[in-house]
Amino acid sequence: MTFVPVKTEASQGVLMLHRSRDLLVRQRTMLINALRAHLAEFGIIAAKGRGKVADLIAGLEDAAVPALALVALRQIAEQIEACDQRIEALEKEIVGWHRTDEASRNLATIPGIGPITASALAASVPDPAAFDGGRKLAAWLGLVPRQNSTGGKGRLGAITKAGDSYLRRLLVIGATSVLRHARDKAPGKADWLKALLERKSARQASVALANKMARIARSIMVRGEVYRETYPVPQGA
Repeated sequence: MTFVPVKTEASQGVLMLHRSRDLLVRQRTMLINALRAHLAEFGIIAAKGRGKVADLIAGLEDAAVPALALVALRQIAEQIEACDQRIEALEKEIVGWHRTDEASRNLATIPGIGPITASALAASVPDPAAFDGGRKLAAWLGLVPRQNSTGGKGRLGAITKAGDSYLRRLLVIGATSVLRHARDKAPGKADWLKALLERKSARQASVALANKMARIARSIMVRGEVYRETYPVPQGA
């Protein structure tokens, strides 16, 4: 079992910013879903995506809904806008810390990892050498397949989902973003990603790439280097 060293006060502080941001993001999602559901009852809908919510909010005053319903909808809209402002303020603080931390800056050079994910990783793993290899870090994040044994034969199942669910989710989201653009790359570019998408479903490919990103992240933190496209991933790392 791998034990991560005790975090510094600075790391604990930035992780508290992350937890607060995550809470607000989930609250905003709940509010957006409520707004969409309420407006749908009156036949008012908008395309998927958080960006389209602004159109719904902007059109509330002209919406054909009862006055009493409009009171409730305004309250929800105000809460969504308040969440947006608070999330933006927290992200500004997180990015500020990210710029002062070398490990976080190095991690942000990995495709699919931005300041939010990089700072969360750097603060959560103050001593990457505590993990014997990249696979140990990926396992700590729950990004490795669960091993089952039936009739003396080993079989790999779904990922364990052990460890830090927040970090795991950030890595999977980043991996999904990278894969979304992989098919548009020119021939000879992102061949590994294209082959991965041919072999696996989109969800499985995202998890596989997130696993690889975690391994690369561990190597970068241990070596104190930035990501290079030809960066070697040691066998069994």
